[in-house]
Amino acid sequence: MSEPQLWVDDLWVRFRTPQRVVEAVRGASFTVGREKLGIVGESGSGKTMTGRSILRLTPPNAMVQARRLQFQEIDLTAANEQQMLHVRGRRISMIMQDPKYSLDPVMRVGDQIAEAIPIGSRGPRAQLRERILDMLAAVHIRDPKRVIELYPHELSGGMGQRVMIAMMLAPEPSLLIADEPTSALDVTVRMQVLAILDELVTTRGLGLIFISHDLNLVATFCDRVLIMYAGRIVEECKAAELGRAQHPYTQGLLASLPRIGSRGQRLAVLRRDPAWLA
Repeated sequence: MSEPQLWVDDLWVRFRTPQRVVEAVRGASFTVGREKLGIVGESGSGKTMTGRSILRLTPPNAMVQARRLQFQEIDLTAANEQQMLHVRGRRISMIMQDPKYSLDPVMRVGDQIAEAIPIGSRGPRAQLRERILDMLAAVHIRDPKRVIELYPHELSGGMGQRVMIAMMLAPEPSLLIADEPTSALDVTVRMQVLAILDELVTTRGLGLIFISHDLNLVATFCDRVLIMYAGRIVEECKAAELGRAQHPYTQGLLASLPRIGSRGQRLAVLRRDPAWLA
């Protein structure tokens, strides 16, 4: 594993409700280097909230605490909002789950990508346009000159996701957080998007946090995997060794996956143990 650039130690995210305090993330600890780190678990296990906490994109009523939350030389828990503006989107970018909810519907694609580029590095208009075209070409969009003039509703799901990736890479970040970036795509387009992410991580030396429900996908795409249950990281393993995971929760998730050739057999039902919460 490469040298860490992100340290997360004992991260807690709590929400106060009229009835009780809900703990969305409970003592999560991990590091991320220039690698592909997968975070998997059921819906509500705290995956997305963990990613959002790093960028301080949690709702106003969230209470975020950590013994250490540091990105390179920056203490993210102590940074003020002005300092976070130089981190969020510039040094750490986040790809949201569905581009149709993340892209501005009344702005052309080219204008939205231009907004993601820091003002000090935009240069003349002609140079900026060429830079945008290069970014679209880097995510394997054919005919970038046509695409920059389109509105988001004129894009397919795969093209929209590639535009999102291009926007997030525009400031040349060191760390990319991808929250279910392929969940709204069909299998063929999904593999194309993953290939683009893999190529960009390899060629640019990025760190990638890949949040997903798909255990098979994470096992083949990532380097390491964190398995989350009820806000807690219950297991960490190499992605290639996910099939030999030891925790009963991970084993239950793997056993509940449908497999080719198992037609007519009932899928295993995950049986939860209250001890997993301890």
